Amino acid sequence: MRNVLDVTKRAIKGPICSERDFDRKVFAPRLSEALKQCDIKYDPAVLIPSDDGMADDLFKAAVDFYTDVGTYCLDTERIIRFNEDEIKEGLREAPSEAVFGEGLDSEVFRPRKPESKDPTWCFIGACGAPVSSEEVFLSLMQGYGTIALADAMTTPELTMIDELPIRVNSPLEIYGSIRNAVLARDALRRVGRPGLPIMNALATAASDTALIAALHPMYGLRPSDGYFVATLAELKTTFALLNKACVLTSLGARIGTLAGCVMGGYAGGPEGTALTVAAHHVHGTLVNQATYHLNHPAHMKYVSNSGAEMLWLISMYAQAVSRNTHLLSLNLNYTAGGPATEMAFYETAAQVITAVVSGISIESSALAKATHVDYLSTVEPKFAAEVAHAAAGMKRTDANEIVKTLVKKYVDKIPNPPLGKRYQDNFDTKTGKPSREHLDIYNRIKKELEDLGLEFKY
Repeated sequence: MRNVLDVTKRAIKGPICSERDFDRKVFAPRLSEALKQCDIKYDPAVLIPSDDGMADDLFKAAVDFYTDVGTYCLDTERIIRFNEDEIKEGLREAPSEAVFGEGLDSEVFRPRKPESKDPTWCFIGACGAPVSSEEVFLSLMQGYGTIALADAMTTPELTMIDELPIRVNSPLEIYGSIRNAVLARDALRRVGRPGLPIMNALATAASDTALIAALHPMYGLRPSDGYFVATLAELKTTFALLNKACVLTSLGARIGTLAGCVMGGYAGGPEGTALTVAAHHVHGTLVNQATYHLNHPAHMKYVSNSGAEMLWLISMYAQAVSRNTHLLSLNLNYTAGGPATEMAFYETAAQVITAVVSGISIESSALAKATHVDYLSTVEPKFAAEVAHAAAGMKRTDANEIVKTLVKKYVDKIPNPPLGKRYQDNFDTKTGKPSREHLDIYNRIKKELEDLGLEFKY
C-alpha cells in the first residue's frame, strides 16, 4: 500500500487543476462516461437488487473512474492519481480483518458478502451527534455500553466546555476533545466494558490539532480504537486530513475513512452516487490508509438516507464493494425522524436490512439527521443491532419486499419529519431508562417486523 508520505508527494507534484475545473471538467464528465460503461438504472420496484452482474459492473466502473479522476488536494490545487496496478495492489493488500478493543471486549471485524449468514459488525451509538452537557454525554455512553450486541461505540459530540461553546481551531476544541476521550472511557468502565472499542474516538475533534492533542494515552484512547479521517465531497482531501492519517499510521492506529457522498450534487442521481461511494472506498484505501470504511450518503435536500432512491444506491454500492473486495465496510443510517417516533424505527429497519443483506455492516443511529442537540437515544441503536442480526442470511428478494413495505410507512413524511424528544425529556439521565411510551413503540414495531417475516435472534 501507499504511505502518507507518498500520497503527499503526489499532492505536491500531481497535475495542476482548479477546484472548479476538477468538479466540472474532470469529475462530472468522467462520472457520466463511467455510468455508460456499467449501464445501471435505478428501479423503484427493486430497492434491493439481486443482479450480481450489475454489482460487479458497477465496481469495475468505479475503479476505472477513480483511476481517471483520482483525489483532489485543496491545499495544493493538484490531483493525486494512482495507476491501475497501484489500485489493484492497494485493494489486494488492504486489511481483510481487524481486531478492535481490548481484553474480553475485543472483537474481530471481518468482511461480509450479500445474503451472508455471518453476523454483522454493529457500531452503535450517537454517530457524533451533538449533546449539550457532560451529564447527557455520560448517561448516553453508559446506555450504549449496556447494549449486548454492540461491537463498538460511537460517541456524541460535546458542544460546550466550561460553559463556553466549543470553537474549531481553538483551545476550547482541544479541551473538549480531551474531555470527549476521558468521559467516553469512564462511561464504559462504569458499565463493566472497559475494553469496548470507540470507533469514532473523538467526535469533538474536527481539526487535526485537536485530534493529535487528545491522542495521549493518559486520556484513555488506544490504537485498538478507531479514528476517522474524512473525505470531502466529492473525492477531495486537505493537508489537515492527511496530517491525521500521518499521525495515526505512525501509532499503528486503525483509521476509518468517513465519506458522505451527496445525491443531487456533482455525484448526480442514485446511479452516479452509488458509483461515487464505491470509488470512495478506493480513495480511502490508498489516500487515507484506511482499515475500515464508513459511508453515509445523503440526499442533498433531505439530508437523511432512508428514501427509496437512497436505499437502492446503498444496496448497489454495498453489493459492488462486498462482492469484489475484502474491505471492511459499514453504512451509517441517517433518519429524518427523531427519537421516540415510529418513523425513526421504520427508517432504521429499512436502512439496516438494506445494508446487511447487501453484504456490509452498520453504524447506527444518526437520529433526526444528527443535527439537533440532545436528540439522541439508546433504544433505536439497540433496535438497529437486533434488526441487523435478524437480517443476516436473508435473501435479497425477501428483504426487498419487507423494505418496500416499510418505506411506504414513512416516505411521505421525509420532507417534514417529526422531531421526537430530547434525551433528557425521554430518559431518566441518572438510570438511563427510557419512557414507557418509547418502549411501547419499540415493542410494537418489532412485532410488525416479525409479522413481515423478520426473525429476531435476540
